[in-house]
Amino acid sequence: MFKCILCTDFSFNIICKNCQNNLLKPITSIRTLSHDLKVHSFYEYSEISKLLHTKHTYHGSKIYKTLALNSFSKFSKKFNHDKKVYSLAIDDKTTSNYSHTAILSQALKSKTIKPVHNTLKANNNISYSKKSLDFRLKNPRDLRYNFKQNIDVILVDDIITTGTTILEAQKVLKEQGVNVLFALTLADARL
Repeated sequence: MFKCILCTDFSFNIICKNCQNNLLKPITSIRTLSHDLKVHSFYEYSEISKLLHTKHTYHGSKIYKTLALNSFSKFSKKFNHDKKVYSLAIDDKTTSNYSHTAILSQALKSKTIKPVHNTLKANNNISYSKKSLDFRLKNPRDLRYNFKQNIDVILVDDIITTGTTILEAQKVLKEQGVNVLFALTLADARL
């Protein structure tokens, strides 16, 4: 038994069903990063920023699973495509005993979407948190891809701020013959 971290009522979940239904209703926004890449975000950053900042805490994995079930899982149930699509978490390295982007990618599992892990990794460990666009451009993630070619993918990340990481991922994947359909994030920090 937990105390809901939002309302403090007792619950079987870290966030009670009442708060999930009333406070965590996803409202999808779409941001276009380039002429051919759209990023769908489920929440305004200001609404869930405190939840997002738990990703390296003891309860972070439970909070991310709850957010994923309320957004990514619901999205995957409505998504249709004429062939198999893979969900790729951007740099799903394990931190604090789990990967927050892997949790989000896994929530997309459906008849159409197959999550794959450890396929799009950063070669540097630079933190982009609260960094400027200039810093991000001068310090790319140096992403490496090691999976199939000639496939359709959905890119997965937790937050979009400047979009540089998602654009870098798209570029790396295009060079490997991979078609990025779009990207999904929990929140857009611009909203």
